[in-house]
Amino acid sequence: MIKRAILVCFVALPLLLACSGGEGRSNSGLVSDQDRKQVDVPVFNKDSAFAFVKKQVDFGPRVPNTEAHRLTAQWLSETLIPFSDTVMVQQARVRAFDGTILNISNIIASFNPANRSRVLLCAHWDSRPFADFDPDPANHYKPILGANDGASGVGVLLEIARLLSEQRPAIGIDIILFDAEDYGQHEAFSGYAEDSWGLGSQYWSKNPHLPDYNARYGILLDMVGASGAQFRREGFSMMYAPNIVRKVWGVAKRIGYGAYFVDRDGGFVTDDHYYINTIRNIPTINIIHQEDGSRHGFFPQWHTIEDNMDVIDANTLKAVGQTVLTVIFEEN
Repeated sequence: MIKRAILVCFVALPLLLACSGGEGRSNSGLVSDQDRKQVDVPVFNKDSAFAFVKKQVDFGPRVPNTEAHRLTAQWLSETLIPFSDTVMVQQARVRAFDGTILNISNIIASFNPANRSRVLLCAHWDSRPFADFDPDPANHYKPILGANDGASGVGVLLEIARLLSEQRPAIGIDIILFDAEDYGQHEAFSGYAEDSWGLGSQYWSKNPHLPDYNARYGILLDMVGASGAQFRREGFSMMYAPNIVRKVWGVAKRIGYGAYFVDRDGGFVTDDHYYINTIRNIPTINIIHQEDGSRHGFFPQWHTIEDNMDVIDANTLKAVGQTVLTVIFEEN
């Protein structure tokens, strides 16, 4: 019988200030072409993932210190418990760019915890308190639903967790849902406070849920649900983990999702993976939707009140989820 537990940890530490390998086993970590035929990769259910996204959005904006945020955290933990071997909620207090003290929860689900060969999958579950890129200035201090920017990555990971409860890969998997990624500096403020973003991942990177935690690599999912999305090779991903980028993009192309994972370099995005790379030293990539022709470089509804379920396409969730599943099940 699989032991399932939920642990709640509150650490009273000082407040966080605003803040290539080739093919084959020896280099890429993927199984050989001959062995690949024997790997049974689960089929990602796009409708289930879509439902997981919608459930989060139904709570409303998941902004720290709100009732919707509290209820969503509870639901996420309760959803992951029957899927995983252990679930830990890392609670902390961090300081936002405007001095607001945020009560946050990083939610960590582990599979095959005794296996020292591990891969980290992550996304952020909070949503932005400000629609500061909305075309209507009257909305610039309203919270967003964050269907794509937040909920899509979490929805994909919840579906992966559900499938891992039925079939396990040869390695250990940790899924981390980071909090307070999107409470960064409001666009109306002058200058750019880079470390005001990714507060939950900064906290975890300095205070991992296990003192000696390490992983072979990590994959962050952010904005992975919009119709027609294209995922370029993000700059920090190529700087810190180029072999993992090539591995994931190669798998996507091989299994038929090359139209999503395009052969093109993208910009540098200060996201949760940046802190996992620079503080925790785990090579981590970001699968993130980037676009030309906008002043922010992301999908048109980014940080607007229009980031709702109308943006979400189950086929995009499928492309990302099936690619990530194939990657982890082809590890050895």
